[in-house]
Amino acid sequence: MQKWMQLFYKNTGLNPYVWLVFFILPFYYISQYSKLWPMVAGIFIILFFFVCYLLAFITKGWQVYMWIGLLIAISITMTIAYDYAYFSLFLAFFIGNIKNKAGFFTLYSVNLAASFLTINYSFIKQSTLLLSQFPFVFISLMASILLPISTYNKNKREQLEGQLENANKRLDDLVKMEERQRIARDLHDTLGQKLSLIGLKTDLAKRLLRINPDQAEIELNDLRQTASTALKEVREMVTTMRGTQLVDELFRAEQILKAASIEFVLEGNPKLQDTSQLNENVLGMCLKEAVTNVVKHSQAAVCTIRIQETLADNILTVQDNGVGIERTRKQERRGTGILGMKERLEFVNGCLDIRSGADMEGTGIVIHVPKLVRKPIKEVEQ
Repeated sequence: MQKWMQLFYKNTGLNPYVWLVFFILPFYYISQYSKLWPMVAGIFIILFFFVCYLLAFITKGWQVYMWIGLLIAISITMTIAYDYAYFSLFLAFFIGNIKNKAGFFTLYSVNLAASFLTINYSFIKQSTLLLSQFPFVFISLMASILLPISTYNKNKREQLEGQLENANKRLDDLVKMEERQRIARDLHDTLGQKLSLIGLKTDLAKRLLRINPDQAEIELNDLRQTASTALKEVREMVTTMRGTQLVDELFRAEQILKAASIEFVLEGNPKLQDTSQLNENVLGMCLKEAVTNVVKHSQAAVCTIRIQETLADNILTVQDNGVGIERTRKQERRGTGILGMKERLEFVNGCLDIRSGADMEGTGIVIHVPKLVRKPIKEVEQ
């Protein structure tokens, strides 16, 4: 069955084989004539039609209209002389692919008028062969009316979709470029001046160290304060660029767990109090990583997310009833995301505790994040 379906190209479907039937049909129709010369002449006319049809496809500009005019003349000849009125279908399909609006409507009108007039003429002269095919002739006329418009609109829609896709790509590129420029400006404005100041104060403190130690100590304190300010501003930039709330991450976690047929249980209030936006961002990203691990590795049926608050910390616990994990560096390197969580938590002076073993069911990941960012360097008492 698969080999049979390979006969049909994915981009064209059955269309080439349908048109192949229409290609064979006029030869079969002509072969029914008993007289030799009309049959030979009809075969030559049919071959000439398909040659002109091919030339119309491979040429461009005004020559296309010349070939289509010749094709319409051949279609009229076949309808009047042989009562074969189905070449208009080939013309209808070809005319639908004309991109020029004026050219399309002109050729569409000419082909439709020629088809109607020649078929009516054959009916008036009481052509028994054409009258016997009236249902098929009627379908052919309807196709000559609808097929060009349908094909033309389809091509226009695909063209517009392509233009829209290109415009969206250019817009995405512009947005990315603007975002890079904004980040570069923010980094320059945030760190450029302060790093220059740190360099100058370092040189000054180095020179004052032997001459005036007290002044050197003051400069070093200023240097430490400048570094702390720069770190704070960088954290604020990260918060602005990657802002998220724990409530939103809990909603996403519930959706992911339900999609994996894991029961979601929430304990505690997700609306944190007196917590910096940066720390809430880190907590949300760690929750996302922990839930991803539960879905991928735990084989659990229930996942409980517990939120606790103390005066200084927020505690997030993700507990499952799955198979458990090994607390080894090898497991961390295997891509469970634990290293990524630890790196994020270190950035805000948080900590991570993994609880799993033979004496307990499943795995518990306990995340401690301070409500406020603690300064990594303690103040020196004067």
